[in-house]
Amino acid sequence: MTNARFHVPPPKNEPNLTYAPGTAEKAALKARLAAMSTTEIEIPVVVGGKAIHTGRLAEVRMPHRHGHLLARFHQAGPAEVALAAEAARKARRGWAAMDWTDRAAVFLKAAELLAGPRRQVLNAATVLGQSKTIFQAEIDSACETIDFWRWNVAFAQEIYGQQPVSSPGIWNRVEHRPLEGFVFAVTPFNFTAIAANLPTAPAIMGNVVLWKPASTAVLSGWHLLQLLQEAGLPPGVVNFLPGAGRDVGDPVLAHPDFAGIHFTGSTAVFQEMWRTMATNLPRYRGYPRIVGETGGKDFVFAHPSAQVDALSTALVRGAFEYQGQKCSAASRAYVPRSLWPQVKDRIVAETEALRMGDPANFQTFVGAVIDRKAFESITGYVEFARKSPAAKILAGGTSDASEGWFVRPTIVETTDPHFRLMEEEIFGPVLTVYVYPDDALDEALATCDGTSPYALTGAIFAQDRAAIVHMAKALENAAGNFYVNDKPTGAVVGNQPFGGARASGTNDKAGAMSNLMRWVSQRSIKETFVPPTSVPYPHHEEP
Repeated sequence: MTNARFHVPPPKNEPNLTYAPGTAEKAALKARLAAMSTTEIEIPVVVGGKAIHTGRLAEVRMPHRHGHLLARFHQAGPAEVALAAEAARKARRGWAAMDWTDRAAVFLKAAELLAGPRRQVLNAATVLGQSKTIFQAEIDSACETIDFWRWNVAFAQEIYGQQPVSSPGIWNRVEHRPLEGFVFAVTPFNFTAIAANLPTAPAIMGNVVLWKPASTAVLSGWHLLQLLQEAGLPPGVVNFLPGAGRDVGDPVLAHPDFAGIHFTGSTAVFQEMWRTMATNLPRYRGYPRIVGETGGKDFVFAHPSAQVDALSTALVRGAFEYQGQKCSAASRAYVPRSLWPQVKDRIVAETEALRMGDPANFQTFVGAVIDRKAFESITGYVEFARKSPAAKILAGGTSDASEGWFVRPTIVETTDPHFRLMEEEIFGPVLTVYVYPDDALDEALATCDGTSPYALTGAIFAQDRAAIVHMAKALENAAGNFYVNDKPTGAVVGNQPFGGARASGTNDKAGAMSNLMRWVSQRSIKETFVPPTSVPYPHHEEP
């Protein structure tokens, strides 16, 4: 083993490719989309590096063309969870003992594979399986995933370098050990990068992982796993367990080797898991680490001094990119009466002009929502608004499930700041606007702060600096990611650590060193070079 002190390459954020006409990346992606859309695959459970075909099959279909089958996947259950826990236990000793630079090399290699030869594989899987437009896929499944792997190994290096001071004659050290047991990673459908980060952030710190991907994102999850295997990840370090929530989650949370959960998903599911963990505490080896990012009811709040064009652009992009299926998406807006006529005209025109359809068409702005359940939930909110005397649909309001789960981007104006669509998470392309009197700024700020149980993202718009200071203070607890004169989406790894508080999660900030600290257990070591050899202290002697 070398005694050199290696340093990982300084992390740099991956640039977005343009996919402009005539570019190599556009041609490569089109070819990959054509190939993957005409090839049906079978995806196994993977435990200890071995494929398991359970025979309990579920389907992966294009959300925008739900008659088109992309894949079938085998579903894990209690038996596969038990096998995965044992495989993780066996893999842990070697993985935890491996020099951290060798662990880092796996993820640096994965980042380079994704930046180069595997980029369009993962992009195409995300476009086809999750109905993301190419731009949304590029910034997610390519760039953000690469950023997570590059930045997280740099954060690991910084953590390992943090050491205490030592008094004369004493050498103090700190070890950052992986947790005893396995980490359970539960990942959502809406960001391939989150599916990449949640299992690998703990793994970078020497942990072993049981990973349950969302059933609506198994295709991209499968390609992520293959990429990690190609990069040299040893068998059993990350075990792939697609399947129904309870069939996988219940036996995982009941296992004595369960050491922590890295979760992104719904608030209700996270709270239920937390209750289950509390009940199971006596059987665990230690108190499990609980890291979760859940829902949001994200706001845009405009001051009368706001620029209309900037505000309007942020509202449309923030609310309707990826069909509003971002936990950070703008879902409610507070606009002063003096600006509303101009803002209204602009956002209605821009929204009605958005092109909706197949995301494989490079001119598409809005694809389909993820599945029938989401479609029915979102359209239920739209119908509620349509029938309410306190609301008016200004744009959109239509839907079509004949070929795909398409919901037209919808703008609702309400006269009630506590209208249902202003308070509840919709997770779809619906923006609700409340118009407040210009002279009631503080009242509107208080309403914005107190309306929702969530505190994930939020944005304010103003040109008046005193107003920015005042609004930021009034809303200081309303969002874990707070934007000034920008939309409330688009956090960049290493630039804006992401996470929220209140009902939005534990705010452990993906894309920051603080998140990786959650996956280690410290051991403080004190070594005394010349220890004392007699019991009495100097003050015990007679004067």
